[in-house]
Amino acid sequence: MQIISSINALSIALKNHTNIGLVPTMGNLHAGHIHLVNLAKQHANCVVVSIFVNPLQFGANEDLANYPRTLEADCEKLKAAGCDIVFTPTVSEMYPQMTQSAADIQLNQSMTIEPPAIANDLCGASRPDHFAGVATVVAKLFNIVQPQTAFFGKKDFQQLFIIRELVKQLNYPIQIIAGETVREASGLALSSRNSYLSDAQKQQAVQLNQALRAIAKAIQVQNFEFDSLENTAKIKLTADGWQIDYVTVRSALSLLPATQSDRHLVILAAAKIGNTRLIDNIELNLSM
Repeated sequence: MQIISSINALSIALKNHTNIGLVPTMGNLHAGHIHLVNLAKQHANCVVVSIFVNPLQFGANEDLANYPRTLEADCEKLKAAGCDIVFTPTVSEMYPQMTQSAADIQLNQSMTIEPPAIANDLCGASRPDHFAGVATVVAKLFNIVQPQTAFFGKKDFQQLFIIRELVKQLNYPIQIIAGETVREASGLALSSRNSYLSDAQKQQAVQLNQALRAIAKAIQVQNFEFDSLENTAKIKLTADGWQIDYVTVRSALSLLPATQSDRHLVILAAAKIGNTRLIDNIELNLSM
């Protein structure tokens, strides 16, 4: 396995490869990321995992400085998983026009990808410009790596939707392959941010998935009163000490609010337990 930090060195390493799979990450890897690596190995002859904590997708009051950086442990996991290349660029490598002072860093990234309007809803409603930062860095990685396939987890369902739109609307010759959400035995979706949780909070965190499963169960027995189902879940989670961002039933094809005629649904939630914001979702295909 090669560990490469410069774009030029990566281009040389990839020169003779014609079937490249890219797994973009921000590091602090868990079994969900390794699942994507294993999925990539099924589709590509050369698997590239990028590890880059992207400043452009963090808001002013978010946890960029405290985001876990565990490069050595990450590389050990990737080597064991059979990754071919780990791309670990610096901020200045990805944003060469950046300037840095003692006080802060200015990326000076005046050109960004403007995502579709849905980027201002759901997670984007409370995280303005987040998805513009995500779309821009993913576009950069696509240009740098030039993969034939790229792999994203379904846990970040809105992100996956926006990346698919990016590829479709900007004509990237890349197949986007989605990996299923990997969960602990309790049902808690694996997330790098789970490391922020205390033991007690981690036990309580399963309530988010339980709320989604309760909505899914009701829909499966023909309860299509989506507003009522959402409100019931919000009331219960709030009573249990959660700070709710959203709980909503959407069309999985458009991410617009679901109607009774929609057959492919996704139930999404974002909420804080303590200071840690967690997201989760469940897909439902009512045609099956």
